[in-house]
Amino acid sequence: MPLSAAEAVSALAAIAGSEAVIADTSRMGAYLNEPRKRFHQTAAAVVLPAGVETLQAIVRWANENRVGLIPQGGNTGLVGAQVPLTGTEVIVSLSRFDRIRAIDTAAGVMTAEAGVILENAHRAAEAQGAMFPLWLASQGSARIGGVLSSNAGGVNVLAYGNARELTMGVEAVLADGRLYRGLNALKKDNTGYDLKDLLVGAEGTLAIITAASLKIFPLPEDHETALVNVASPEAALELFQFMRQRAGSRLNAFELIPAIGLEFQLRHGMLDADPTASPSPWYALIELTRMAGTAPGALQQALETALEGGLASDAVIAESLADRTRMWAFREQMSECQSKEGASIKHDVSVPIAAIPRLIAEGSAAAERLSPGIRPVPFGHMGDGNIHFNFSQPPGADARSFMARYDEAIHTAIYDVVLRLGGSVSAEHGIGQLKVDLLRQVKDPVALDMMRAIKTALDPNGILNPGKMLA
Repeated sequence: MPLSAAEAVSALAAIAGSEAVIADTSRMGAYLNEPRKRFHQTAAAVVLPAGVETLQAIVRWANENRVGLIPQGGNTGLVGAQVPLTGTEVIVSLSRFDRIRAIDTAAGVMTAEAGVILENAHRAAEAQGAMFPLWLASQGSARIGGVLSSNAGGVNVLAYGNARELTMGVEAVLADGRLYRGLNALKKDNTGYDLKDLLVGAEGTLAIITAASLKIFPLPEDHETALVNVASPEAALELFQFMRQRAGSRLNAFELIPAIGLEFQLRHGMLDADPTASPSPWYALIELTRMAGTAPGALQQALETALEGGLASDAVIAESLADRTRMWAFREQMSECQSKEGASIKHDVSVPIAAIPRLIAEGSAAAERLSPGIRPVPFGHMGDGNIHFNFSQPPGADARSFMARYDEAIHTAIYDVVLRLGGSVSAEHGIGQLKVDLLRQVKDPVALDMMRAIKTALDPNGILNPGKMLA
């Protein structure tokens, strides 16, 4: 017979201490209120274990009593993986796992616990003259465990890869309470299945990550950053190919941004000044890394050639930290600015890089046929094919009516285009509870069978993030 919430709270208090358990729903807000406000279930309790052994005891208890556990980092996920589905689950916050255990700059490895805030991981590496290059808009609150569990991407994927590629090993508690001690600093370890890669991106459905060994890199001498005017996504693609040829691995970001994003941000006072050189239908935010011992000016030289060749019409290069900060704020505020314009329908998708112009053209046309006056706001990581293909409601439309009428239809239209172009319906945000049905529709049936077999083998009682990713 399932345990009542009161019984669960009592048992958790006995394991972790009463001060580590939140039972009052009025105090659970920070753990339940996810960024998009799409999911509204409460939890049986929230528990904040202080160490690995306590977490192991909690997981053993949950497994014995068939209690669902939801691992949670900074609660910044956008698909509902980190919040309750039914209201009977216990949220396990890893926020107290907040130590940097070690930094070895010679080996290029930092060992961080799952509750370390991403921005704090950046600072810890920088204090040792190194860089952890995973940068997200939510880095001030996102935590390492959640970043890894969702295989987060961010703006530096082009040069450094996503979370999985930046992870050398993990430590994790399995569904039966055993501890997988997979932390290592080996670049080569050909001794069987890569279990680390299995757990990173699993959204807490296979184990609860408690720590990770992460790749760090020499701290750059500087960055060269520019906002470049381009006529179209096709022109941006040509410019990207040119910059990749000129800069190689020094090209760490190439972000595509539409003019409507600038319009929104200036209208709502989100930028203290216009960061662009002049009006343009599209902008490319380009950044090069300059390492110690290299001469500055590579970006300027490349852009001069690009302008002469007609690949761009204008550009402005950041001359100060304030300029660079403003340029990146323009990019990072693209999602937030839409909320000030009413309802928005959002997609996190990827296609082969060469197909990005077709994705934007065909997807925009499909949405506009369904909802005349809808405002396409596609932006994102052109360098790795990941576009956040968003749509804002027509000006003056009723937000609730707009979403009720068009949300599902536009999702279907955009995903049809994405799949036709050989893309993915989830590029970096994951599946969570938002896209479970969609995954079932688009994933290869054999792949789904393999995923379910792995889930059953590692979590036979289904206690780890039940109902997420796999129904």
